[in-house]
Amino acid sequence: PTVTLPLRELCYARSGDKGSAANIGLIARRPEYLPVLRHAVTAERVKAFFRPDCKGMVERFDLPGISGMNFLLHDTLGGGGTSSLHLDALAKAYGQRLLEMRVDVPAAWGWGQAKL
Repeated sequence: PTVTLPLRELCYARSGDKGSAANIGLIARRPEYLPVLRHAVTAERVKAFFRPDCKGMVERFDLPGISGMNFLLHDTLGGGGTSSLHLDALAKAYGQRLLEMRVDVPAAWGWGQAKL
């Protein structure tokens, strides 16, 4: 059995821009969450989550040493910085947006009862 939670319950996020690309880092709140996060938060799913803003490919880079992942969303910021008409041309809120993505986690982790 599983329960569905927003990512904010499982990880922290930080984001910013790299030209016209958005850069989002996720770090698991606990190392044991990382395998479930790696399965649930794929490059394809992140691209779909950021439609229609993300027009290019999404790359995921695993960072197992810090229980994290980094996503690079190409062609997302309309030129970035001063070239863009996007409300968040520097992608500073993209990490917070991604933390709203919902994922299924094992019910044995205790959500819906007392948190781990």
